[in-house]
Amino acid sequence: MRSRIAALSLLLCFGCGFNDVVDADEDVKAAWSEVQNQYKRRADLVPSLVKTVKGAANFEQETLQKVVEARSKVGSMKVDSSIVDDPAKLQAFEKAQQQLSGALSKLMVVVERYPDLKATGGFRDLQAQLEGTENRIAVARRRYIQSVSSYNKIVQRFPSMIGASLRGKEVRANFEASPGLEQAPEINL
Repeated sequence: MRSRIAALSLLLCFGCGFNDVVDADEDVKAAWSEVQNQYKRRADLVPSLVKTVKGAANFEQETLQKVVEARSKVGSMKVDSSIVDDPAKLQAFEKAQQQLSGALSKLMVVVERYPDLKATGGFRDLQAQLEGTENRIAVARRRYIQSVSSYNKIVQRFPSMIGASLRGKEVRANFEASPGLEQAPEINL
């Protein structure tokens, strides 16, 4: 009798998706690390960008100040792998990143009025790096969204939901677009 129970328990463990949950969980964490890496890359570019732009005579200090404040807010957030399991933390993180994105977008629009600044090699290099980083962020976010989707499917499907339950794993929140992001930002110069 005991051997039948042990065999049944062993069969259930292998058939319950326990290892699939572990794999999917690790995929989500790895994808999140890449998102963090790309956001950090962007945050690291901001001081050089601000320093370069400050060199332009009469540049709008208010615009620069908003960029500096948004970067500071992003930098002050405690971000680790636990954020993927806390929808409120994920939303706060995303809101701070969106504020930085908006401030940087406005900065690039304002720069259009400064042809001498746009002509400097240093600024052009920083602008190209920032554009490349924004593309990397989009790719990293897409991969994260896909890994969370795969993870959530495993956590919700039978029999892998048994393995998820045994590990205490539940459906994870994903990135959500903030209301109004489908519209271009209004920039008043």
